[in-house]
Amino acid sequence: MGSSSSNIAPSRDLLDLHDRVAIVTGANSGIGLYIALHLVRRGAKVYLAARSEEKAAHAITRMENEGMGESPGELVWLPIDLTDPHKAKAAAEWFLKRESRLDILGVYSHHISPFLFTKTLLPLIEKTASKPGSDVRIVNVSSIAHRWAPNPRYDSLEAFNNDFSSTYKPKTNVYAYTKLANVLWTKELQRKFNARGIPITAMSVHPGNVMSALHVPDIWKVDQLGLSLFFISPHDGGYTPAWAAASRQVFEEREKYKGKYLVPYGTIEEASKDAQREDLAKELWETTENVLKEFNWL
Repeated sequence: MGSSSSNIAPSRDLLDLHDRVAIVTGANSGIGLYIALHLVRRGAKVYLAARSEEKAAHAITRMENEGMGESPGELVWLPIDLTDPHKAKAAAEWFLKRESRLDILGVYSHHISPFLFTKTLLPLIEKTASKPGSDVRIVNVSSIAHRWAPNPRYDSLEAFNNDFSSTYKPKTNVYAYTKLANVLWTKELQRKFNARGIPITAMSVHPGNVMSALHVPDIWKVDQLGLSLFFISPHDGGYTPAWAAASRQVFEEREKYKGKYLVPYGTIEEASKDAQREDLAKELWETTENVLKEFNWL
């Protein structure tokens, strides 16, 4: 069901983010735009990772028009193309030349390129986590759809390229498969941080059932009031990822939130049984690295 934005209170829930640096992918529209807006209003320097400078500039103008608060941070375009792993890696390297810290990484996309983008940034993320008083977080935007992936396996490139054409709902199943990958690799990333004693909190998030062109068929849009009972706005959809990235509660209870799956607004929920399989998470990680090496993307 939809949720009221009365539950959203950034000034109460989110930390002061002045002197903190964040990256938000897909920040030129939809949920990503509002994740960025929630963070910049709290003082963060936010890099909007997007392919088009024109769209990034338009997004910045939209945020300025909506109001950035009394003491906002800064918005900067980070050129990136997550459809191409080479370009994703180049974007991370571009960022590494310009910043000496990265406190928040919010990723809203599929798997291979975000994995490489994150992996390239990890030395700086870990360096930031070593600073006194650090509060470094990685937030991967997943979906409730991760529960719908049928018989998932990630043991080969062929498995990665499965289009589920033999199933009843191929597009839904492909989406579910990629969203499950988001949860699995977040959990595996956290296990690797924990094993090395690195104080970074990685979380995956279902932002809610968001009313957007992607999720709502045109024929339904005539009944906006009715839809509001089942869907939330992109503004509200951006809040749970922003909450994961910057809430006081995660700072105060970080061990509780490490590797967890969150739903609106900041509630820990048990992920699917497949999402809790360490063997599947390790399989995904190993195959991803093998694919990246095979195509010389690492």
